[in-house]
Amino acid sequence: MAVFRPRRPPGRRRIPWTWSVLGLLVMLYLCFRRNPAPDSYRLDCTPDDPSCCPNLHGMEDILVILKTGVTEAHEKVPTHLKTTLRCVPNYVIFSDYEEEIDGVRVHDVLRGLSNEVIWSNPEFNVYQRVRQAGRPGLTVEDLNPDVNSVFGKPNNPGWKLDKWKFLPMIDEALKVNHKVKWYVFMEADTYFVWPNLVAWLAQLDPLRPYYLGNQMQILDVLFAHGGSGFVLSRPAMERASALRQKDVARWDEVTRGHWAGDCALGQLLREAGVGLLWAWPALQIGPPEEMDYFSEGYSKIPWCYAPVTFHHLTPDEVEDLWHLDRGWFSAGHKHLLYRDVFMQVIRPQLTGTRSDWDNKIDPKSSISSLTRTILECRHRCLYDPECVQYAFQSDTCWISSVAKLGIASAGISSGWIPERIDVLVEDMGSCPQAQWVV
Repeated sequence: MAVFRPRRPPGRRRIPWTWSVLGLLVMLYLCFRRNPAPDSYRLDCTPDDPSCCPNLHGMEDILVILKTGVTEAHEKVPTHLKTTLRCVPNYVIFSDYEEEIDGVRVHDVLRGLSNEVIWSNPEFNVYQRVRQAGRPGLTVEDLNPDVNSVFGKPNNPGWKLDKWKFLPMIDEALKVNHKVKWYVFMEADTYFVWPNLVAWLAQLDPLRPYYLGNQMQILDVLFAHGGSGFVLSRPAMERASALRQKDVARWDEVTRGHWAGDCALGQLLREAGVGLLWAWPALQIGPPEEMDYFSEGYSKIPWCYAPVTFHHLTPDEVEDLWHLDRGWFSAGHKHLLYRDVFMQVIRPQLTGTRSDWDNKIDPKSSISSLTRTILECRHRCLYDPECVQYAFQSDTCWISSVAKLGIASAGISSGWIPERIDVLVEDMGSCPQAQWVV
């Protein structure tokens, strides 16, 4: 019996499967060439245009939480609204006082705490006053800036109240948006390099319970330093929130017993089964001027890593970093590395000698000697072939093989040997690709 085979229509030919596959690949290539996948950072306007925002693919998967307080918000938040937060699609500002700043709602993240906690604890004195009288309820003591120490700012009432925000803001952030993949927490003196953050998170699985932070430890609790910024995936947020809701009173007591709220959050996450991914040097505890870009820490050298945050910044420093950030990425660079920050921001300032300036030489890793003048100190540095910078105070000279910029400080003079710093930079080499903490 003959097998019936339908005739092909006239003029049509059967194309070999290999040619079909090849044609499909060509079509895909042309399609993606015409409509490329979004770059990590692309400006469709000039970077000098204040209304210009980059097309930063991946930011839509992130909720940014800015934590602040009534004693600092008016000074620090407006700068973020004009710079770091201006192009962020999803963000919320949590404070200890409900108000509006430059048209943006600032939420009281403590409003859900029990009256017993609020009225029985002297750390809530400033909170009670501003809730009743508004900003006129603030006193001169409330606005005491204090100085940072290993124990924070113990003489600043706003800082002592701040520890109570860490656990409630987990629940409040989920109420704001429970669908994003990542929750990014920052403070009002923190700067995030968003393109670097997005590129970093793209290498991690958001379905896993991630807790990314600059590692700190108090007693047996390992936690992410709050000021350096930290990141939680949605599963980590949900685990922490669920555990706290099982016994809110117990976690209020945990917070009461800690002097650092980020440590209390670390304990909550640990008990919820979420471990900390040590994220230094991506997340930094200080500003670019105080960093050591060359030395090893935790088996990593910052030089070729991509910075994600800097901390302890003034509003002017936040704005300066924002301009560097936009200019760098709009010029077509894929990532901003610590090497780039050093060469763009730090290296141009490492020349000559500065009075009333501390270039942050570590006494433990430097050589000191008795000298009478800053000139003698410079000669002492030149005599040592490893020395690239020096500092002089009273009758003591310190020399170091690490180049730092440092900060203004009365009574200290600092200097650098620029040509040796350039050799140090050359020895560090270029960075063929960015390094990441994964």
